[in-house]
Amino acid sequence: MHRRTTTLARGRRALGTIAAVVLATIAGCTGRDSAKPAGFRVALLTPGPISDRSWNGGAYDGLLRIRDSLGASVSHIQTKTPGEFEENFRQYGAQGYDLVFGHGFEFQDAALRVGPEFPKTVYIATSGDRASSPNVAGMVFGFEDPSYLAGIVAGSMTKTGTIAVLGGTELPPVKSSFDAFARGARSVNPKVRVLSSFIGNWDDAAAGKEQALAQISQGADFIFQNADAAGLGIFQAARERKGVYVFGSNSNQNGVAPDVVIGSVVIDLPHAFLTVAREVKEKRFTARVIHLGTASQVVTYVPNPALDSIVPPQVRAAVDSVRARLVAGTLSVGGDSTPR
Repeated sequence: MHRRTTTLARGRRALGTIAAVVLATIAGCTGRDSAKPAGFRVALLTPGPISDRSWNGGAYDGLLRIRDSLGASVSHIQTKTPGEFEENFRQYGAQGYDLVFGHGFEFQDAALRVGPEFPKTVYIATSGDRASSPNVAGMVFGFEDPSYLAGIVAGSMTKTGTIAVLGGTELPPVKSSFDAFARGARSVNPKVRVLSSFIGNWDDAAAGKEQALAQISQGADFIFQNADAAGLGIFQAARERKGVYVFGSNSNQNGVAPDVVIGSVVIDLPHAFLTVAREVKEKRFTARVIHLGTASQVVTYVPNPALDSIVPPQVRAAVDSVRARLVAGTLSVGGDSTPR
């Protein structure tokens, strides 16, 4: 009996200890009232894999630039569903992160809902065009400018009179950049025909290839793609049809398929991310819609040097002339817009 009583007593003490540990752990993880961990901490949510060498890969490079330049602790999560946007925003806010990027237009509403719950965490929605509280902001890239330059190249060089745009999903900023591409093409070739198609997702390279082949069969010999991982299938389609060229997007994709990528419409995401992160770390961040256009050197059109010989000198000169006007602010091709 004594032995049993002692055992029960020890069991109660053990249970009490376990309960205390659990409660302490919960207290340490439940958000706003917990002690903030030391050090600058930055997180990134992407809607797709960072292996795409495009939109998501560029953002991850930006996260690493922040880590290396500012000595930050960093974390990344690839989200699958809209429900995960809010869930992970809350998780990082509860853990006391200083800055969280939701990389894409689709993250904006979740950031606006979650942000006020965690006022000490700054939330940035890239492609977002609203800032409704002191710690939630949008980051808008002037992606229309380099898209317009790519259009000049396509409109000038097409041999069939037909070019195309091919995207992942029809988000408003994607459509806006495609519209700028078409305007650029028609500025030098008013009669050019522009085909438009969307895959329905950002990951299916086989579907990207299939839709690109369909556009090529209709005469398209230049394709401006903005499809992330699905874009790899578009490059493959161009390789299988002689005389077809593709524009890279978001990151510099000239080296991804140097035999068919005529140039890339680029966002320097590492530079953009580091600029904002430095503001946050130095306590001088103010919530706003952050506009980064051609003059900021965050967005640009980068010709592929491997195919430079096939671009006529007059086309290169036209691109350089229009680029100079965009930088000087004497030409506007549309409102600020991003590819995502």
